[in-house]
Amino acid sequence: MQKASEILKRYKNENGPDISMVTDRLIEKDGLYFKDIDGSGQFKPFDDWRLPAKERAEAYVRELTLEEKIAQLFISDWRMGKYPCGVEGYQPQLDESGVLDNGQLDGKTIFGEQHLPGTETMLKDWFSRHLILRANPTPTDLVDFLNQLQAVAEECDHFVPVQVVSNSRNENAEPVFGMNDAAGVFATWPGTLGIAAAVKGDGNFDVIDTFGQIINREWNACGLRKGYMYMADCMTDPRWQRTYGTFGEDPALIEETFDHLIPAIQNGSDGAGFDGTAMTVKHFPGGGARENGFDPHYAAGQWNVYATEGSLEKYHIKGFYPAIRHNAASIMPYYSKPSKEKSFVQQDPKGQDIDFAPYGFAYNKYFIDTILRGQMGFKGYINSDTGIVHNMCWGVEALDKPERIGFAVTQSGVDLISGLFDNDLAMEAYERGKNGYYDSHEVPEGFVKEDLILTDASIDRAVIRTLTEMFALGMFEDPYRDAAEAERVIADETDRTAAALVHRKSVVLLKNDGTLPYDANGKKIYVEAFYKNKEQAKKENQTLRELVAGYGTLTDSYEEADLAILMVHPSSGAYFSATPGYLELDLCEDKEVCDVDENCRPLATTHKETTVSGMKRLQKIAASIHAHGGKVVSNVNVTLAWELGNVETISDALTVGFDTYDEAIMDVIFGKYAPTGKLPITFPKNDAVIKVGADGRCISPNDVPGYDKDLYMPDELKDENGRAYAYRDAAGNYYELNFGLTY
Repeated sequence: MQKASEILKRYKNENGPDISMVTDRLIEKDGLYFKDIDGSGQFKPFDDWRLPAKERAEAYVRELTLEEKIAQLFISDWRMGKYPCGVEGYQPQLDESGVLDNGQLDGKTIFGEQHLPGTETMLKDWFSRHLILRANPTPTDLVDFLNQLQAVAEECDHFVPVQVVSNSRNENAEPVFGMNDAAGVFATWPGTLGIAAAVKGDGNFDVIDTFGQIINREWNACGLRKGYMYMADCMTDPRWQRTYGTFGEDPALIEETFDHLIPAIQNGSDGAGFDGTAMTVKHFPGGGARENGFDPHYAAGQWNVYATEGSLEKYHIKGFYPAIRHNAASIMPYYSKPSKEKSFVQQDPKGQDIDFAPYGFAYNKYFIDTILRGQMGFKGYINSDTGIVHNMCWGVEALDKPERIGFAVTQSGVDLISGLFDNDLAMEAYERGKNGYYDSHEVPEGFVKEDLILTDASIDRAVIRTLTEMFALGMFEDPYRDAAEAERVIADETDRTAAALVHRKSVVLLKNDGTLPYDANGKKIYVEAFYKNKEQAKKENQTLRELVAGYGTLTDSYEEADLAILMVHPSSGAYFSATPGYLELDLCEDKEVCDVDENCRPLATTHKETTVSGMKRLQKIAASIHAHGGKVVSNVNVTLAWELGNVETISDALTVGFDTYDEAIMDVIFGKYAPTGKLPITFPKNDAVIKVGADGRCISPNDVPGYDKDLYMPDELKDENGRAYAYRDAAGNYYELNFGLTY
């Protein structure tokens, strides 16, 4: 069996899309080529690429069987045969092409237990067509994989292309499952916070335009047509683990960023078309209003708290308006549910008090149907966050799994459920509406039967919406790509040069006593990395030494160095599980901090937290350098709004990066690039300004960004300038939104 990439047939339409296929499902009409989508040999409306995408989807949904339609309601992870799938001990069974894995996989993730067949069974028998890719393949392997999926789908009586989605792949970051699964193959930019820092420094959004255009070009070249990207959430609670995936805490910057980003990636403002990449903007209505940083992947973080008047509309929803203006393909609701008890009354965009029904946002009809669709005018489809049926089902725990599916799709209007392929559970939800199930089973208290079942109307509505996307993207006509062309596009040095420049623009200079730019002529330089993981630091040290050797004379002994460069990479907590206490932001080692109770209130008992291993050594190095008249330059990698005091006070110059390349930071230190970046977030002063009281309420409101927190801080914490929240250094500068020095 040959690879699909090797046996492609391509038919070119003048002033129309190419038709690509591996079978002979071709129709010639009016001097044009069309694909015989249902294999009938007859030309039908859904075959006609001249018709609107929605009209074609409405026609095709009438041809699909119930089982085929139900399979379109779910999206889940899928594995590439040549790449590890993350399940220990699993050995793939490659198909004859050597591309697809036809083995059976049993495993468990935080999203639920999985019992998965081979790829061909999944495509032909289950008819599943929505997959999440987490592997990090080469462009050629990616093209071959996606082409092979389409070739198998073509063998089915009803051809529906396979829509493979990925989290973002164009930023530099440590890979974390479910957040940033892949990096380093495509043109690699700094983290989104770094991109925001560059935009603030430039004072315009040209960076965003370029960023989005490169993403679309690279993804499209490989056949990857949909991204779970980007986060329009406004970061307001500094302890939120997802901070580093945001564009910061400035609602105006977030909104304008998406005004540029969506048209750039989707190739226009009319929705993603033949030359665009579909975007799933997340996480409506904003995930930043965390209760003291706890994440909704676990029970302690299941609430969004809006303690401040007007905060929902002023800070959190603003970033989602561009998704309506520019017709983003889909929007992803957050896991969490709104807390009426702990929130101030909030108004919706029409000025009406919001009904804070205690359901996770994917289950929350008021937020999805009334606000997002009815008031804001969203026309795309709703793609839930991953795992809402099995684990992160906040507010609907009383429902069984088929009822959760019915409640999400029929009641609140979710069109695609991420997590597992729950086809059987969905069929059960459908059959319960036909077989009298609720004649002998009680409807859970507080719910009504009609909201808990799948109906023909709700299934068709959801499938029409996701099919519309695939018709609009041209995936029915031309889903196949050329590996050599993909390699050429991904290797484009112009795109990589553009990314490298933004790495330099992302560096923010916070403190400088005249040390920078540093003249290394005749000077000895010592460099060391500090991570939470000591082994990671050892590995990084060798790379750093090789890099710094290009700028000056290295020494292994800080006791004789004229300059010490300290590269600090803090880390705190875990994404999918709660810490024993609050997420630690101090740059510290073995710091004693309080535990929390089941209601997330502080306890008298304590435990120890470390965000940077070797803090005592770091301080020792700085003291030694200063003792013989040398200089200390520190850089802190920002993934959270760290408390910087323990590093700032021992540094003569301080920079921050946001998963920024070390080369870019060194260029700033040694004067090859004058820093221009400005802070996209505010750094808290110390523990006192994020202290949580005995009642579980933070002294600085969780739903208000750092630049506005002083409006709500107690007077006794304010300095002579009326400032309390932001960190202030020895030179009197506040490390707050929009701050950044140059030289």
